[in-house]
Amino acid sequence: MPAPIEVTRTYLEMTAPEQLVPARAPVPPPRIERVGFCPPAFFRFLYAEVGRNHRWTDRLDWTDERIRAYLAAGDVALYVLYVEGAPAGYVELRRHREDGSTEIAYFGLLPDYIGRGLGGHLLTRAVEIAWDEGARRVWLHTCTLDHPSALPNYLKRGFRPVRRETYRIAAG
Repeated sequence: MPAPIEVTRTYLEMTAPEQLVPARAPVPPPRIERVGFCPPAFFRFLYAEVGRNHRWTDRLDWTDERIRAYLAAGDVALYVLYVEGAPAGYVELRRHREDGSTEIAYFGLLPDYIGRGLGGHLLTRAVEIAWDEGARRVWLHTCTLDHPSALPNYLKRGFRPVRRETYRIAAG
């Protein structure tokens, strides 16, 4: 039996819009569009494809009804990055009414689009949208299972680590 994998999760935040260090937009700039109505199949596609190489599993068994209820609750907004008409990545912003914060709950690119300078641009726009919509704080977490460029991208954009935790998961 393989030894468990140790994972480090890092929580990061911005507490003011001026902390954002914008990434340069790729040329030509890709389109980022808010998803109005999101069919469960499209939600699953984005989650599964972006998270495929990073052990994103917690939502893979969600039913259509659960996805619809989650999206209908009113505190989640999905934005999709399109390159030449194809979905290239997405970000899920979740507003937390109790403290006025906005969480970047899920963020990433489909594997074919990694390494093209799109992640910094998508993250920049996500943070700008969160501030424009009245966030008091913008935060997220990442872990050592995510793409190796994830944490450096967050730090380059101006996020600051506020907490780390370590846990173990089963190998394989």
